[in-house]
Amino acid sequence: MNKGFRLFPEQASSLASQVDLLFLFLVVVSVFFACLIFFLIYVFAVRYRRRSEDEIPQQLPGLIKLELLWTIVPLILVMVAFTWGATLYFDTFTPPKDAMEIYAVGKQWMWHIQHPSGRREINELHVPAGQPIRMIIASEDVIHSFYLPDFRIKMDAVPGRYTSMWFTPTQVGEYYLFCAEYCGTDHAKMKGKVVVMEPMDYQNWLSGSEADEPMEVIGERKFQQLACHTCHADKPNARGPSLVGMFGKPVRLQDGRTVIMDESYIRESILNPNAKIAAGYKPVMPTFQGQIDELGILQITAYIKSLSGSK
Repeated sequence: MNKGFRLFPEQASSLASQVDLLFLFLVVVSVFFACLIFFLIYVFAVRYRRRSEDEIPQQLPGLIKLELLWTIVPLILVMVAFTWGATLYFDTFTPPKDAMEIYAVGKQWMWHIQHPSGRREINELHVPAGQPIRMIIASEDVIHSFYLPDFRIKMDAVPGRYTSMWFTPTQVGEYYLFCAEYCGTDHAKMKGKVVVMEPMDYQNWLSGSEADEPMEVIGERKFQQLACHTCHADKPNARGPSLVGMFGKPVRLQDGRTVIMDESYIRESILNPNAKIAAGYKPVMPTFQGQIDELGILQITAYIKSLSGSK
């Protein structure tokens, strides 16, 4: 941060160099063909200009080799760009299995960050270098956008749904965090920083903080406070399906469809329980719309995730 004028932001993630390389490839190809086309227009305009009123241009037959050339060469370049871009796209949206999950909730005009250990931050994000980080992003009010220019990633925070992105920081330092979607009067002030630390320093930072409860512990308490355990009990004849070991697993619905129990499914089930009813159960679950905020839903989700290792 504050390193003066730079043509490009610093490359601080594992994907940043790949994004820049693809961008430069597209710029070089575009500039080359733009210059070539303007040059040929000038040459043809001068060479084949009409020199008198009575001049009748000579009709030239089609040249199949020339037509194949200006068809095949652009096709190859376009397919190279498409394949390269598609590969990078899938790499960008497919986090590693060992990625650390950190939650970010956008709200006018701040970012609320919570680590798995329970440590909370406002407009700051501390992460260890070399560790893949998966951000699970939500919004409390309007559309925001979690933008890290030095990491070459951006993801919208959309009301009513969860989005996610991932990155692996490679350099220790401080980097900008912006909201890249106009979100109201103080949109320009909705900014923060990402602090990349050595893994040992990160652990010391976590242990040196106040004793915050892990997210799954808070989520379990809210699970009990909302009386979710009275229906979602791991016992026969329960009014709701057991959640033990179900996160990431397929859930069969009454209409015959099958969905995966992920963050979005859990959120929808809490706020709109009749949207997807599990097979074999009645639509008796009430909605908790207005009784719990996005952070509370994420905490309950963390608790349900922790049940994946339970018997």
